Amino acid sequence: MFRPNTPYLAVDGIVRLWEGERFKGIVLIERKNPPYGYALPGGFVEVGERVEEAVLREVKEETSLEGKIAYLLGVFSDPNRDLRFHVVSVVFVIDAEGTPKASSDAKEVHLFPLEDIPWDSLVFDHAKILKEFLRR
Repeated sequence: MFRPNTPYLAVDGIVRLWEGERFKGIVLIERKNPPYGYALPGGFVEVGERVEEAVLREVKEETSLEGKIAYLLGVFSDPNRDLRFHVVSVVFVIDAEGTPKASSDAKEVHLFPLEDIPWDSLVFDHAKILKEFLRR
């Protein structure tokens, strides 16, 4: 069987939490597994799955929130983002309402106002991704 030598494909969601018209902050998960720290909700795309479906599934699995994709932020492909292997991530901005609850591989779910993002505790390349988000 032919196995291509390519990066793994993942998705990440910048979840903007709303209460009606009021923006409350962004949702980050605290990881159960290494690397430990805060991360955007996300994970790997399954074979036969569209990236848009994958990000909504991963957000729901990790935060219990059902969201709606607002826009595609971009594709991030730093070969050193994950020490395990090369991962390319398609990052979406997602709007959601409700109360986040941790599940799947999220130890905890946290809501952060933009001015309180824990920059030094973010894993992978999520600080770079969030800085790109804030520039737009």
